[in-house]
Amino acid sequence: MRLGLLGGSFNPIHRCHLSIAQAARQLLQLDRVLFIPTGDPPHKRPGSLATAVHRHRMVQLAVQDIPGFAITDIELRRSGKSYSIDTVRAIQQEYGPDTTLSFIIGLDAFLDLPSWKEADTLLKICHFVVISRPSVAFLSVASMPLLHDVSKNTLIALDTASQERADVALTNGGTVTFLRVPPCDISASEIRNRVHEGGSLANLLPPLVESYILREGLYREDGERI
Repeated sequence: MRLGLLGGSFNPIHRCHLSIAQAARQLLQLDRVLFIPTGDPPHKRPGSLATAVHRHRMVQLAVQDIPGFAITDIELRRSGKSYSIDTVRAIQQEYGPDTTLSFIIGLDAFLDLPSWKEADTLLKICHFVVISRPSVAFLSVASMPLLHDVSKNTLIALDTASQERADVALTNGGTVTFLRVPPCDISASEIRNRVHEGGSLANLLPPLVESYILREGLYREDGERI
């Protein structure tokens, strides 16, 4: 099986998350994309997330009717800080050696990879799929110590849209695929602010997720806006 992993706080999940997952699934011929809501992510300030129960339910509602999409609560069940390396190892064990794992991540988040726990090991055991993000240049990758061997010409070609995909073999044995996809500039923080201020949510969220947020009164308080 070719399994894509898409982690995130999903605070809340929105249309861009779904479009990124669909693009990766189609372009890489993945059998399934597994959505992984974060538990206690190391880089998030305590108290900045909606509860795990709410975030998990919103992802469930968003993906339940989409073929090839699934959800796991593996990180929500884990106590303490939740690290991607632990999640990947657990999923490897669950799905077995015949499953190849593709870690789907936005370019902006990928640039923080050097600060992650066992980042070099992650790059070895998991195929990274790096998705373009508005206002972030692929050329920024050239400054990452773990990817110093990536051709700058390749990154420039992605930035200038003369190339839509680049598959790069790393010297440590890992592989990274860079994908340029149609821009989608919806952000979770914008959605939370709109909810707090009573603004329109049109075309930002899956309808069932929008209904859930309004019904449960999420993001109404200042503490949930971050």
